Amino acid sequence: MMEVGRVCMKLAGREAGKHCVIIKKIDDTFVTVTGPKGLTGVKRRRCNVDHLEPLDFTVDIKADAPDSEVESAMKKEKVLSKIPSAVRDVLKKEKTEAKKAPKGKK
Repeated sequence: MMEVGRVCMKLAGREAGKHCVIIKKIDDTFVTVTGPKGLTGVKRRRCNVDHLEPLDFTVDIKADAPDSEVESAMKKEKVLSKIPSAVRDVLKKEKTEAKKAPKGKK
């Protein structure tokens, strides 16, 4: 069930509730996932499979694919339109807040 290209929702940690794609299977317990960060807010990192909820759809990518390739595959498969609208609204809000936030310290 946890194969490369599987779209999942993170259940634990600071990125809980966000969606990601498995890009590499490390062993039976750990996988490497990415959002990519600019698209869903999940950065590339190792993740325990117990902290992921696999969803019903996949994207066609190679193992260790770069974020740009994952992003284009997600757009091609229209994965973002399959994500519930409440989650999409939160992601849009985070993006606009990040753009408005001042970059330098005072």
